[in-house]
Amino acid sequence: MFFSQAGARPQMWEVSPSEHKKWVEVFKACDEDNKGYLSREDFKVAVVMLFGYKPSKIEADSVMSSVDPNTSGILLEGFLNIVRQKKEVQLYRNEIRHIFTAFDRHYRGYLTLEDFTKAFRQVAPKLPERIILEVFSFHYYFST
Repeated sequence: MFFSQAGARPQMWEVSPSEHKKWVEVFKACDEDNKGYLSREDFKVAVVMLFGYKPSKIEADSVMSSVDPNTSGILLEGFLNIVRQKKEVQLYRNEIRHIFTAFDRHYRGYLTLEDFTKAFRQVAPKLPERIILEVFSFHYYFST
């Protein structure tokens, strides 16, 4: 779909009944003229309402290209799947950000080799230092 994912795939999570109800209400509120589907513009408004940002042209194109050609837009079931996937990715990224922040002990926005080594000593104390250095060096090499 249109989600960039680095590393492991986000875990599936159960949508609460209140969250599901909210998504359905947003769909209905954005469904101009009660057509039973969301047009491209309707979809953009729904994303703003649920996630607080306007989707890019690329994101909207990606979503609209996945729509069944026999329909004129995104049906409720498809919309709910898209929102669930976006929410899973959002939660996954928040988890990664939280873990990174825990290891960024000096709030610099990056990890030094010392930070990286201390973090691995906490979560994997038996991991050989050679492996830690290789992982850090590999990441450094590919991020510059």
